[in-house]
Amino acid sequence: MTRRRGYALLSAVVALVVAVCAAIFAGVAADDGTPRDTVAQGRPRHDSSAAPASTGTWVSSWSASPAGAEPGTETDGLAGRSVRNVVHASVGGKGARITLSNLYGQSPLTITHASMAVAAGDNTAAAAADTMRRLTFGGNTSVVIPAGGQVLSDAVRVNIPHDTDVLVTTYSPTASGPVTFHQHARQVSYVAQGDHTEDAAAAPYTGQTPYWRYLTALDVLSNESDGTVVVLGDSITDGITSTAGANHRWTDVLSQRLRTALAVGQDLPRYSVVNQGISGNQVLADGLGRPADNQSGLDRFGRDVLSRTNVKAVVIDLGINDIIRNPRVPGADRITDGLRTLVRQAHARGLKVIGATLMPFQGHPGYTAVREAVRQQVNATIRAGRVYDAVVDFDRALRDPYSPNRLRAEYDSGDHLHPSDEGYRKMAETFDLRQLKGAGQAEL
Repeated sequence: MTRRRGYALLSAVVALVVAVCAAIFAGVAADDGTPRDTVAQGRPRHDSSAAPASTGTWVSSWSASPAGAEPGTETDGLAGRSVRNVVHASVGGKGARITLSNLYGQSPLTITHASMAVAAGDNTAAAAADTMRRLTFGGNTSVVIPAGGQVLSDAVRVNIPHDTDVLVTTYSPTASGPVTFHQHARQVSYVAQGDHTEDAAAAPYTGQTPYWRYLTALDVLSNESDGTVVVLGDSITDGITSTAGANHRWTDVLSQRLRTALAVGQDLPRYSVVNQGISGNQVLADGLGRPADNQSGLDRFGRDVLSRTNVKAVVIDLGINDIIRNPRVPGADRITDGLRTLVRQAHARGLKVIGATLMPFQGHPGYTAVREAVRQQVNATIRAGRVYDAVVDFDRALRDPYSPNRLRAEYDSGDHLHPSDEGYRKMAETFDLRQLKGAGQAEL
């Protein structure tokens, strides 16, 4: 009798498990990511918090390094305002998720609503209404990010085409400053008074900003890409003198080149390209504050490179600010030793590292003969293959052949340090895409 009762109980448990699994499958299958028409608290619902059902690979499509604490937001942060960041997807996907950072906050950051949508066009706060998605965090529409912390959203189903703008909007009702930001976005983003997180219309977004706030990454579930190339750099990688809103940073052009080459059948890795440049960044020295603004390449490599999604290769273009910005210029050996430390960290993860020579800067206020000598020594070590797995020689490609300590005129933005749009394009064209193949060397 006891045995029969045990069999009956086991059968009931099995039946219950099967029923629950069937209900879960049916619920996921029914959620196709399309906006819902029901209303909650006066706002249209656009739920699609279930993980995307389509197959693919998670990669980084866009990212930006948290660079510091935004001046003027020390007390209130952006309480009572909707922040609509405009970012550009390097590759597309059928699902997406974001990372929000409160690295420079001194108090917890409460986000009560967040959304994602494909932009209705270039350089606009307007969304394509059928792509509006409410974001959740662990299944909740609100999240509290501790001071110094970050959070990854749940995945949503949304079709994001490559080479398109994406709108990521957050709303916080409470004071929580200062705001973690990236100050040289070269892209206009938008601000609205009140909670307009899920408004597709641009009308409420009357404020404009040159910053990216809180948002540090957009990942996509992609059938176009098998991994991510992360570019670590300074203002030249940040694209500080490129045309705003035009996506003319050299990394943007590199992404376009790679996609075009793959489309015509070239045997190359299918990678996205993301930009981790910070203007003024150095290999060795941090900025001021705790945590430090503009953390050095050594201090941020784990955060900004190794923690990006599905990293396959790393490109490094750092060192010129170590030479220009210090009254006591560090020796070339200190700079190259710092760069080798980054390479060793990448190699420990099996990543290949392509490194750039430092471009000329004669005519810039920071130029001296002593500093030029250090640049030449750093470049000689890089060219000799004693730092990186492979080298892209930006110096040789952009220098004036008649005055090699200067940028060629058409590649010079006018400040004799940062390239023009044409100069950024030349940098990307100089890059040998075949160098992205393979893993890192064991030892250099």
